Amino acid sequence: MSSALNGQKTFITGAASGIGRATAELAARKGAELVLTDVNASGLAEVAASITASGGKVLMFRAFDITDYETVVAFGKQVHDAHGSLDIVMNVAGISAWGTVENLEHKHWRSMIDVNLMGPIHIIEVFIPPMIAAKRGGHLVNVSSAAGLLALPWHAAYSASKFGLRGLSEVLRFDLKRHHIKVHLVVPGAVKTPLVETVEIAGVDRADPKIQKYVNLFVKAAITPEQAAAKIVEGIEKNRFMVYTSRDIEFGYWWARKFAAPYEFVMQQANNKFSSVLPD
Repeated sequence: MSSALNGQKTFITGAASGIGRATAELAARKGAELVLTDVNASGLAEVAASITASGGKVLMFRAFDITDYETVVAFGKQVHDAHGSLDIVMNVAGISAWGTVENLEHKHWRSMIDVNLMGPIHIIEVFIPPMIAAKRGGHLVNVSSAAGLLALPWHAAYSASKFGLRGLSEVLRFDLKRHHIKVHLVVPGAVKTPLVETVEIAGVDRADPKIQKYVNLFVKAAITPEQAAAKIVEGIEKNRFMVYTSRDIEFGYWWARKFAAPYEFVMQQANNKFSSVLPD
C-alpha cells in the first residue's frame, strides 16, 4: 500500500462510534496497526472485533476515560512496553453541550474542558514524548471543530474547549516540526454522528418543535462520519495542518482570518529562535 498509514502504529480515541470509528475502520483498510480506546466498552469491543474480522490489525484496545490522567499513564506504559512508541496519535474523542451563558451550568463548562481539552492533553503528555525520543517522526491529529474557528451561537462552553485545542495545535505545529512530527488540526462542521441526537442544549426542551427544526436543518447539512474520516486520512497523507471536512467551514474561516502567511512565517521564526536555546 502507498498510504502514509500503512504499517504505522496508530492510536485513535473515541473509536467506538462516529468519526472515531469511521477513522479507525478506514485507517485499518489503509494498513495501519491500531491501538483503540473509548469510554464505551461494548462498542469498542465490537469495533475491534469487526476490524479484525475484516482483515485489519488491532494491536490493543482498552476502554477508559481519557479525563483520568493516571489511567492514561498506565495504558501508555502498557502500550509502550508491548509495542514501543507510536507513529500516529489521533485525538478524536469529544462531547458537546450548547447553551447561552445564563443557562449553562458549571458542569457543562467543566465537562467540555475535561473531555475536549484536558483529555487530548493527557494523550499528548503520555504518547508524544516517546515519539520524539524514537526520532522516527510521525503525526499528531487533533479533532477540534468549526466552533474552534468561528463564534457560533450557543457554543461558548464547547468553543472554550475547541479553541483551546486549536491553540494547542497551533503551537505544537511549530514546536514539533524539528522532530519531524506533523500536526493536523481537524475542524469539522456538521457531522451526522450519535452526538447530534444526544447533545444537551441547556435551558431548552429538545422536543420543542422550534428546536427540532434547527436540529433537522443541522442534520440535513451534515456529512457522514465516513466522509469526515476520509478527509482526516487525506489530511495526513497530504501533510495538511488545517483539515476541513466540508467547504462551508473552509469558506467561513477564509472570511474570518487575515494576514495568514506573515503570521505563519513569524510564528515559525519565533519558535525556531526559542528552540535554539534548548539543549541537544
